[in-house]
Amino acid sequence: MDALKAEIASKRKALGDPALAARPNKYVRRGDLERLKEEKEKQEREEKERQKVLKEEEERKAVEARALARTKQTHTPSRSRSRTPSAAQSPAPEIIAEPGSSFNISNEETVRRLRSKGQPIRLFGESDKERRLRLRALELIEEKDHPRIGGQNDFKKALEDVELKAREKSAAGDKEKESKSKGEDYGGLLNLGLIKTDPDKLYPIIYYAIKRTLKEWEEALEERDEHVKRTTQGKLAAATQKQAADYLKPLLKLLRARTLPSDVLARIAEIVHYMQNRQYQRANDAYLRLSIGNAPWPIGVTMVGIHERSAREKISSDQVAHVLNDEVSRKYIQSLKRLLTFAQTKYPPDDATQRMG
Repeated sequence: MDALKAEIASKRKALGDPALAARPNKYVRRGDLERLKEEKEKQEREEKERQKVLKEEEERKAVEARALARTKQTHTPSRSRSRTPSAAQSPAPEIIAEPGSSFNISNEETVRRLRSKGQPIRLFGESDKERRLRLRALELIEEKDHPRIGGQNDFKKALEDVELKAREKSAAGDKEKESKSKGEDYGGLLNLGLIKTDPDKLYPIIYYAIKRTLKEWEEALEERDEHVKRTTQGKLAAATQKQAADYLKPLLKLLRARTLPSDVLARIAEIVHYMQNRQYQRANDAYLRLSIGNAPWPIGVTMVGIHERSAREKISSDQVAHVLNDEVSRKYIQSLKRLLTFAQTKYPPDDATQRMG
């Protein structure tokens, strides 16, 4: 019993002695390792936060110093001009500011403005400063030229163009009227047989038929009374014609270059042919085949498997929906329908069954 008490006393003495306690042990508990790791990570976080605070403080002081220097440089010439009149004639020294120093906005505001303009919020390898400079350049360009970027409303832009044209015409006063077109047929009526025999002859016929219809639409709007033109409905009608003319420019460009796809060319040739013959119901059917198609899957599926199935022949590439290809195709196909509507209004069919809608 005495030996046991002596052993316990020796252990207590060893634990109480700091020299013995600091002696390295052969084994280390996992809890001690985790505690040491947490303490180290906590010290690193505190150090990073301290460095970040110091850096922000330095940047704030630098910005304040630059603003104070610009203020002094701005007020110094004004005081000198107020003292001596001759100093106003001497050119003031040009202040060269650091690019982007006067355009300090937060990253959240930068992202919001870029998204409102339809621009990517960050390019590859772009820093925050470069992104702010890109936003500033876009805003300066927009203030100078007012380009149509992002999601700006095209119809609103067309309406503004029509109003501007009306103001310019009223300011110019009464002038000689423009000579009207001589009514040339530019090849006459379109023959659908050319689709298979000679498709190249279709391009000029379609081109001049669309141009002639647009010109007639514009002249019909110009012949209205002034009080009709100034009404809201009159302005909307003129804006619709202007928008349709803008949307048809890519199609006219393809027709001049003779690079229109064969299936699209065939459908547009049918639309023009039936429009010239005042068969607007058939022209509308050709427009529907061009826009949404008549295939079982009008989104462009032409291969549904590796085996031959029944009704497989109903799926072909000339039955797909071209209005779903891209935005440019959708716009000029929609404008073709507007031309059909105007042609039916100006040249109504003899047969009532051939009217659209």
